[in-house]
Amino acid sequence: HFHELKEGVAAVSSFLEFRPSAVELIDTDVVRCARESAATSHLCGFVRGDPGAVLIVEFSGESDREVKEKAEEFARRITERGIGYARPVITDRAGQAAVWSVRKNGLGVLLAIKGAKKPAAFIEDSCVPVEVLDEYVERLRAFCSHLGVRLVVYAHASVGTLHIRPLLDLKDRRDVEKMKTIAEFTFNLIKEYGGAWSGEHGDGRVRSPFLERYFGSRIYEAFREIKRLFDPQGLMNPGVIIDPEPMDHNLKFGPAYEIPPIDTVYHYRDVGSFEAAVELCNGVGVCRQTLGGTMCPSFRALRDEEAATRGRANAIRLALTGGLGPDGLTGPRLFEVLDLCLSCKSCKAECPSNVDLARLKSEFLQIRYDTHGIPLRERIVAGSTRMAAWIAGWKAPAVNALQRTRLFRFVLEKVAGFDRRRIPPSYARVPLQKWFDRREKKTAAKRVVLFDDTYMSYHETAVGISAVELLESCGYEVILARAGCCQRPLISHGFLRRAKRRGERTLRNLDAYIREGLKVVVCEPGCASALTDDLPDLIDDEELGRRIKENVFMIDRFLAEEVRAGRIESSFSSPFKRILLHGHCHQKALFGTSAMREIYERIPGLTVTEVDSGCCGMAGSFGYEKEHYELSLRIGEDKLFPAIRNRPEGTAVVACGFSCRHQIRDGTGVEPLHWVQTITGPGT
Repeated sequence: HFHELKEGVAAVSSFLEFRPSAVELIDTDVVRCARESAATSHLCGFVRGDPGAVLIVEFSGESDREVKEKAEEFARRITERGIGYARPVITDRAGQAAVWSVRKNGLGVLLAIKGAKKPAAFIEDSCVPVEVLDEYVERLRAFCSHLGVRLVVYAHASVGTLHIRPLLDLKDRRDVEKMKTIAEFTFNLIKEYGGAWSGEHGDGRVRSPFLERYFGSRIYEAFREIKRLFDPQGLMNPGVIIDPEPMDHNLKFGPAYEIPPIDTVYHYRDVGSFEAAVELCNGVGVCRQTLGGTMCPSFRALRDEEAATRGRANAIRLALTGGLGPDGLTGPRLFEVLDLCLSCKSCKAECPSNVDLARLKSEFLQIRYDTHGIPLRERIVAGSTRMAAWIAGWKAPAVNALQRTRLFRFVLEKVAGFDRRRIPPSYARVPLQKWFDRREKKTAAKRVVLFDDTYMSYHETAVGISAVELLESCGYEVILARAGCCQRPLISHGFLRRAKRRGERTLRNLDAYIREGLKVVVCEPGCASALTDDLPDLIDDEELGRRIKENVFMIDRFLAEEVRAGRIESSFSSPFKRILLHGHCHQKALFGTSAMREIYERIPGLTVTEVDSGCCGMAGSFGYEKEHYELSLRIGEDKLFPAIRNRPEGTAVVACGFSCRHQIRDGTGVEPLHWVQTITGPGT
């Protein structure tokens, strides 16, 4: 770790004496952005203080012992020389993976920098001998500083190929001129130092205009001859290397780029605007991964670019700029692209730039409804919360029986498009609030508010009852919030103005408890994300949103923090010996599952396995919709269903999401439980 970038770059050549296998640099901007990004913030524990630069130095060898000795000897020697201010040696696999993940995601997190000026790639591939790397960087920084331009620096220090990106607004003609001026200065520096104009990625559109001067006319003419020989009609990649256009000819966001003003419901406080939220996508394509994580469920199933976060963000950008026709933002083509987005919010956490497609899709749907009206199926979903409150109770047995009949489901499919193979969720005979009011009141010195969401109140009251009993066993007097719905169905289906109006009432009801010094706990991840992520950006009262974010918790995180603070005994228990855990998408994206596992780890003899299951495929009403039914099951069959079917006998399946539990039940026949149904507190 170095206080200044200059110190870090200057140290590179001396580090090579120790024959490391890699020396990679991340500067203060990469560190700051990584700490702020949901995709990488949890990986930044290796960073000490606020460095101007960090050099990641890797050693390899024939054994763990050998590489550990090399690393420790290196750390000892540079400590003696007084190089850097912190020199942690990381030997565990998980720690090393975290370091490299921060480095790998450097580009993505940098492009999430707020404001119009973004790190622009046009000199980042230049390479100079390591011996002059520090001088090259300082001269370039000084020149850019004179132009009022700041640089971000990261990547391959050991081979002199630092990725240097000036922060520019390429929608501004003045910054486009600065880009060309900086490129010309950098090119001359590269020639002066005997470096390579294209050090790693090759010659593309941005470097091609300089190649004749770099190689000389004789070699460049040979390039032309080879091109004519193999491609006489100039069909293959025209304008690259040979006879290029000027470097500012093909800008993605140039001075001519213009988006008409759009009246949005979300404020987009984190990025500034709807268009800025769309433009966060930098094209890196992490959303096309298929191994770990959750993003992007429909892409994993279909392997289609249109089904990836990148494809959808590009489609919205095209619609905004007229690329999809005059009705692009409300037309059928964009709807087709966004229709398979499950609003899982995984992109908000796993995309290095934190593109939140769920939010963008909701905004698009509201705009579309304003133009084309609201389909019947969406009206049914929008009214599902109020319908549940009306049906739960004495009407529930009759309605539940009716929903199970083939005739009812056949009619529902024909009229509204809900697949007949799905049985709609059952309603509770005794709503949670009625159960709570009938029982003997239990008081305690500590009090906590339980958000009684629609699902635990009117569908699966067993979850609410278990939550109350768990909190009471931990020594809390439980207060039912009775604050209203979180508006998750309205938000996910694009009824944003309605969600804003009703949601603000819910937040103000919760705020009354918060102002008394009480915390609010939530069992349903989708409700927690609506309360702490969506509604605070929908409502106009920013301060109210801030208080909600700071005082509303998933129940597992609340209890884990209380245990750490010593306010709860750590002696939890469970009736189960083995548990298979599936995390809800919103839970994994915004809150994590570590708190659940932390509580489980305090239970002797309990074995917990968390499935790297991605999305279950249900996603609210998505899996109930006829055109999405098959895809929904296909997503579940990727990892989740096989893991459940192959679990050891006697293993309980845990899923905190109401939709997840229904998908598991329909896809495997297994009856899953909520986390609160599997543990009891120390006071039981």
